[in-house]
Amino acid sequence: MNRHLPSTLFDKVWDRHVVHARPDGYQLLYVDRHLMHDGSAEGFARLRTRGLSVRRPDLSLATPDHFNSTSGSSIDAIADPHKRSLVERLKDNASRESVAYFFLGEDSQGIAHVVGPEQGFTLPGTTLVCGDSHTATHGALGALAFGIGSSEVSHVLATQTLWQRKPKALRVSVDGVLAPGIYAKDMILRIIAELSASGGVGHVIEYAGSTIRSLSIESRLTVCNMSIEAGARAGMIAPDDITFNYLINKPRSPKELAWDRALRFWITLRSDDDAVFSKSLSLDAASIKPMITWGISPEDCLSTDQNIPDPESMCSTAERQACERALAYMGLQPGQPINSVKVDRVFIGSCTNSRIEDLRVAASIAQGRKVSIPAWVVPGSGLVKRQAEAEGLDKVFLEAGFEWRHPGCSMCVGMNGDIGSRGERIVSTSNRNFIGRQGPGVRTHLASPATAVATAVLGRIASVDQLEVS
Repeated sequence: MNRHLPSTLFDKVWDRHVVHARPDGYQLLYVDRHLMHDGSAEGFARLRTRGLSVRRPDLSLATPDHFNSTSGSSIDAIADPHKRSLVERLKDNASRESVAYFFLGEDSQGIAHVVGPEQGFTLPGTTLVCGDSHTATHGALGALAFGIGSSEVSHVLATQTLWQRKPKALRVSVDGVLAPGIYAKDMILRIIAELSASGGVGHVIEYAGSTIRSLSIESRLTVCNMSIEAGARAGMIAPDDITFNYLINKPRSPKELAWDRALRFWITLRSDDDAVFSKSLSLDAASIKPMITWGISPEDCLSTDQNIPDPESMCSTAERQACERALAYMGLQPGQPINSVKVDRVFIGSCTNSRIEDLRVAASIAQGRKVSIPAWVVPGSGLVKRQAEAEGLDKVFLEAGFEWRHPGCSMCVGMNGDIGSRGERIVSTSNRNFIGRQGPGVRTHLASPATAVATAVLGRIASVDQLEVS
């Protein structure tokens, strides 16, 4: 009789999707869901060159997000002809292949990683891919979700499968109660600082512990979104009642008897008590403070009450040189209090922090205050925008001096005209602070929506508690 082998959540989802295993270690995975955005033109072009069509258009969903302008809601708002053509080609490709497509200006359109969960397209226990590195976001619902390249996009379009090597499993446990004013973005920035930008390479992270279980789905989405910034292939959280209650009335969730069948499967999606992880990290939630990045990697992170690090304090020559390069690009001085750094602009948005919960937090802090520097709020989808406006959040932002924009990736990726100026310092709720990420020569600091609003009000890096003493 075969002895039961303990399995992680990741093992359970991966193993049930293996179609074929090769002797060289590669395994052919079945893909349950394929999200596409306006960068998918090359994948469709490869398909047409080979005379192929989309194998399962019913399992695909397309929405423009990277290249559309957030200054308007129509194709005409896109000033760059090439970017406009990419959005148009996505619509044409989706129409030709009978793939569901969300048009610019309709409520369902938005950032792919916001749209997928809010539509119920993302489901527990599924495999989901997208030609975007932050596809890990969807693991918040118990899916195995990861980004793929353009050649892999065409492979999935044609076959609904993908060759992959199975990663290892890494568990990050956070237990305890977060202090007031500490949010999911602070938590994941702290996790990345602990793991490093390469700590998750070759792994899928499972987030566990009482703090993770207490998070809303929107906060879980923020955590899983940035798994890639620790080098991980994906991030996952076991589905539970919070997950099921979130999904039950979504447009594309299972209905009636199909829901009951799905639920019976979903409740099995958890790591066995004796499951083995190749690495683990444990954190006390009470130790997490408002976090912000200072350098050019998400791992270059500290709390808002700390000082900029000194390269001379680094343990190795490589670390010292990396710190020196980061400080030179960012225009910062060793030992400088991070909360003394003046900021030129604030951006609230991206697939990390543009959902209704994020906007509610931001608006609650902006209420009755005025920003002292240019600041944008970009909702993650038309549905988020409509909900925010129904709650009057847009009026709060406008009265505080924020600019209220249309849905899209916007200044997170700087591909759409929404960029900063050379030398400009931006506090951003997005996920990457790489050199030039928000425009050539732009200096980016990653933070939570709460810290972003406090910064916009004071014109310098600040946490919310500093608003009360300013």
